[in-house]
Amino acid sequence: MMSSRATASPRSGGLVGKRRAILAGALTVFARDGYTRASIDAIAIVAGVSTRTIYNHFADKEELFHAVIQDSATQVAEAQVEQIDQCLTGIDDIESGLIEFGLAWATPRAEYENHVALVRQINAELHHISRATVEAWQRTGPQRVLRELAYHMRQLAERGLLRVDDPDRAALHLALLVTVSNPSLPGVPLTQEEITRTVTAGVRTFLHGHLPRQDQ
Repeated sequence: MMSSRATASPRSGGLVGKRRAILAGALTVFARDGYTRASIDAIAIVAGVSTRTIYNHFADKEELFHAVIQDSATQVAEAQVEQIDQCLTGIDDIESGLIEFGLAWATPRAEYENHVALVRQINAELHHISRATVEAWQRTGPQRVLRELAYHMRQLAERGLLRVDDPDRAALHLALLVTVSNPSLPGVPLTQEEITRTVTAGVRTFLHGHLPRQDQ
């Protein structure tokens, strides 16, 4: 009697494993070299596969890059959405709650270093990357995260903790105000003390425009 539980064949499992290895290797190479300079040969070496194997999964470098940025953006977006939910659900003290969120948002996570480097490469090479790929990345990553943040802006406004006329715009304002980088040395991270000071100032600036008016 055949088991009712479906099982994947060893071959299908191997194909999935190869694809994951290719995506991981390509992320490393694209983050390091950028889109233009990255080569399929270099990706094959890092991924531990042959170039033929890469071409069995992806038609060309452009298709591979498209898959890499969507895959990486999906993973980062899922982590950020979870972070937003944890920090902004059920808060009572709006300033401390937003500062907690801002610190979580601004503190670098080692597991996503390659994604951050990849985004820097994209920004530097926008004219070499297809519009479809950029739009797919935005939908999969940043726009999804901002929608989640806008949802919480709306929830906080309904609870009377914020004054929000446009949740989408408020979410964008907050995200920008707690996004921390070193303006003179973009590749050099700030200290935790500098991050805390900058995030706190950003949250207070946000609240200056979004706290409920006292006469209401």
